[in-house]
Amino acid sequence: MARSPLLIKAASGRTIVDVTPERAGWTYTGFRAIRLAAGESEMLTTDTRELCVVVLTGQADVTVDGRTYSALGARSSVFDDQAPAAVYIPNGHQVVIRATQAAEIALCSAPADDQPRTVRVIDPATMKRSTRGQGSNLRHICDILPHTDPTAAHLLVVEVITPAGHSSSYPPHKHDHQVDGQETQLEETYYHRVNPPQGFAFQRVYTDDRNLDEAMAVEDHDTVMVPRGYHPVVAPHGYDLYYLNVMAGPQRLWVFRNDPQHEWLLKA
Repeated sequence: MARSPLLIKAASGRTIVDVTPERAGWTYTGFRAIRLAAGESEMLTTDTRELCVVVLTGQADVTVDGRTYSALGARSSVFDDQAPAAVYIPNGHQVVIRATQAAEIALCSAPADDQPRTVRVIDPATMKRSTRGQGSNLRHICDILPHTDPTAAHLLVVEVITPAGHSSSYPPHKHDHQVDGQETQLEETYYHRVNPPQGFAFQRVYTDDRNLDEAMAVEDHDTVMVPRGYHPVVAPHGYDLYYLNVMAGPQRLWVFRNDPQHEWLLKA
């Protein structure tokens, strides 16, 4: 069976995944995940895009135009019961990320705007952490850069832990049309981690007319691109699932529409 064009399998080298708007065939969302050994560095410039650096695991120094923000990150696993460290960086800056411990780093990006914006270290203690859903639809949320935070122009970043045997992004919802007060248009990536790492999970991406309908088995470090449509996730028995969501679109607002065929679940 041919692999879904929406599924990007993890690479084994320094760059785990690299989703550019050109690769995804969309306009706004960019996502890259990298591994750095202790002492290794990654250098980049934000050019015309804004960037959120998320220290998923390990620890790193982040230097922006010569100013260093030191020892960011305290997690040994994305499944640790704590929020990550993150830095928001606007367009037009030189950035160096140096791992002080072996680290996994997420680079989340979107187009900048013409508003003056500043570099900001996002304190993990200020990130809203919550539990959503109930029963086997319960999952744990950490808002790293939500739409209620005015820091960014287009970028939204959130992480979710779905316990083993639970569903997430469920009932299925979508955000691919601009309908005032009802839905916003946001492209999205899902970066998956699995615990224990030999496990797998399932994600489906589909539209009302089924013109797009892809079901994928995702493994540790895999990425799913969601250009449009509903996108539920299920974690099988025995394997907890983490994913980092990166979203961006013309309006920095997360308003979604549930699949009307499954919305009854919210009333059950």
